[in-house]
Amino acid sequence: MSMLTRFAVIVLSVSVLLSVEPPAYAAPMPESFADEVDALMPTVVNVSTKQKVRSRAGMPPELNMPEFPPGSPFEDFNELFRQLQPYGDGQGGPEIEQEATSLGSGFVIDPSGYIVTNNHVIDGADEVDVRFSDNTELPAEIVGRDAKTDLALLKVKTDKPLKAAKFGDSDAARVGDWIIVIGNPFGFGGTVTAGIISARARDINAGPFDDFLQTDAAINRGNSGGPMFNMAGEVIGINSAIFSPSGGNVGIGFAIPTSLAQPVIEQLKTIGHARRAWLGVTIQTVGEEFAESLGLDKPGGAFVVKVTPGSPADKAGIKAGDIVLSFNGKDIAEMRKLPRMVAETPIGTKAQVTFWRKGETKKAIVTLSELKEEEQADAEGKEAEPKAADNSSAEVLGMALMPLSREVHDQLQLGDDVTGGLVITDINRTSKAWARGLRPHDVIIAVNEEPVGSIKQLRSEFEKAKKAGRKFALLRVQRGPDTAFVTLPTEMK
Repeated sequence: MSMLTRFAVIVLSVSVLLSVEPPAYAAPMPESFADEVDALMPTVVNVSTKQKVRSRAGMPPELNMPEFPPGSPFEDFNELFRQLQPYGDGQGGPEIEQEATSLGSGFVIDPSGYIVTNNHVIDGADEVDVRFSDNTELPAEIVGRDAKTDLALLKVKTDKPLKAAKFGDSDAARVGDWIIVIGNPFGFGGTVTAGIISARARDINAGPFDDFLQTDAAINRGNSGGPMFNMAGEVIGINSAIFSPSGGNVGIGFAIPTSLAQPVIEQLKTIGHARRAWLGVTIQTVGEEFAESLGLDKPGGAFVVKVTPGSPADKAGIKAGDIVLSFNGKDIAEMRKLPRMVAETPIGTKAQVTFWRKGETKKAIVTLSELKEEEQADAEGKEAEPKAADNSSAEVLGMALMPLSREVHDQLQLGDDVTGGLVITDINRTSKAWARGLRPHDVIIAVNEEPVGSIKQLRSEFEKAKKAGRKFALLRVQRGPDTAFVTLPTEMK
């Protein structure tokens, strides 16, 4: 290559670089957060609680006596050790009342004294106190709380207006944006950390409406309930949880976005609790195997596992096995989007639900009612071993199956709505059925939404699915009071 040629290449390279427009970047990191922190610190508070608990006075750890398990050859020594205890019952001393304390964070949202924190910070508290940045300490009353979103609203009586934080638009926050966190980690109070938004819409299985903002800003125990500020000094998140094997900061913290929190906080302020619309379905994710087994082009939507009798969904004709594809005109890309869509819809709304049923798209109008908190019976029964009622049993896909008899139905404490099916009496732990979560005592009620009461019917439904070109069949399974759906390969080998 001549010198002239080399020069031409260099000039061309420079000209190309200069002709490309630089990408749009977010605002650079400021040299200091000090001015913003000075303005925001008075809006943040420390929350401390006291709770009375009853326990037994125990022995000092160094004097604790061993306790051998029942059946141990040394079990007889237990009584001797109990006699050596000062209180003689082996369980410590007499029952006494003790005081438990906890620490968290919060922030003022109204000059008149309203303060937001996490529900888990004040849960079970007998007394709540709030300390401000100027060390003023005031008692607080709990105005309202909502366990599902982990939010609580407090109120303090004050003779002067408080400085309140402003809410920002969490939906406008982008991954990579700078944020500031102020709180009370480990009880130190008034601690400031900074970082970026690491991810959005995180589901950490904390509740039905998970939609957390994730951050790498240092968040530790005691930060719960504190604010996450954007660079405009607006609250866009409420710190709620951390991921930490050690219990300390590892750079993964989660905040409730204000888009979810604000409507709940307003309800806590006006009526003391959150009111939500209710559809009345139990749902699960539609994965690729689910979609393939039901003839859908792609995974998505919310699979209806169970419909509550008398619920809005039941009245609208929605059934177990349907896949809800959209709600009020909004597509459901992920199952977990549906609960929040429903909860944010006004009670009494007539909403259009589009769903998939046996190869067809259908629509229904659902009139949403209010979600009521219902007490669930805590009935623990000993698991019964099913007994074969006849000899019509066989092994299919690594599962030993037999028809469900009335006797076995009662032993497994199944509901009256379960009238037939195949009981799994044993299962090969190396089988695909085991890998997909099936277990002995599960009852296969239907395959591809066709009821099965015999081995012959089950084999027939698998064969139909295979002939239709489907690689997977969908099993409806009953386990005690719970219903689930599981996919299995149609190749019965």
